[in-house]
Amino acid sequence: MRYFVTGASGWIGSATVAELIAAGHQVSGLARSDASAASLAAAGADAVRGTIDDLDVLREAAAASDGVIHLAFKHDTAFSGGFQEAAEADRRAVDAFGEALAGSDRPLVLASGVAGLKPGRLATERDMPQIDGSPLSIRGTTAEAVLALAPRGVRSSVVRIAPTAHGDGDHGFVASLISFARDKGSAGYIGDGANRWPAVHRSDAAKLFALAADKAPAGSVLHAVGEQGVPFRELAERIGRHLGLPVASVAPEEAGGYFGWMSGFVGLDAPSSSDLTQELLGWRPTGPGLLADLDEGHYFRAAGAGV
Repeated sequence: MRYFVTGASGWIGSATVAELIAAGHQVSGLARSDASAASLAAAGADAVRGTIDDLDVLREAAAASDGVIHLAFKHDTAFSGGFQEAAEADRRAVDAFGEALAGSDRPLVLASGVAGLKPGRLATERDMPQIDGSPLSIRGTTAEAVLALAPRGVRSSVVRIAPTAHGDGDHGFVASLISFARDKGSAGYIGDGANRWPAVHRSDAAKLFALAADKAPAGSVLHAVGEQGVPFRELAERIGRHLGLPVASVAPEEAGGYFGWMSGFVGLDAPSSSDLTQELLGWRPTGPGLLADLDEGHYFRAAGAGV
């Protein structure tokens, strides 16, 4: 099989490309820079030059493939205040893929997230995001649009990723929390820190994307969740221990000053299950848990911190 992957040189995308190639598939990946194209070539994949705004490029690449895994998102635009712009670009890309794949029974796998599905209660694959017209809910409508392609002859599925996708080389949420702790001189959490973050190891998320492309039934919602919910205070305590810093509660009204752009995520209580995904596809998370991964030390070595 030949799969086209967007976000192919990214954190989870590069692991997914490696997973697909190891399984004997051919891979082409969207590359928006020379560096991305070079990393794809080094991994054994072909580069398709362009961005998710190049809709004709996306249609052509999808039509030439046996399926699409769509992991790209304009995170830089979103985090600089342009979330709606990024989400609208994502929707246009999905519509382009739908046009190219309609009637083919080929897979389209979309990356989405579990955060905010059912605050304070265990979210499952059966829960759907609230569509309320907010910029954040645009991603929910995009996921719904992907699932709605199933009756049009697309083997569509949505993989919701835990907000903490961790592993060696991570520059995302966990690495940012460590950076905040270093800057502030303490490892912080909001309130009592009892809120829970689901987590998944990068390698397990990649395996699920490959499985979804190979055999997820049309219209499937899947959860890339290895741990249902790690209490945030435990995460802060582990960071503080490795950095040799105190652990401190941050009042909700002061979260913006401590956590910056992450303040809207840090207080989320978002436990999530992947039981239905495991039953459907036989996927089993095998990577280390979040706290065990922190204990391996790679999050702290670059800056010379003790472990």
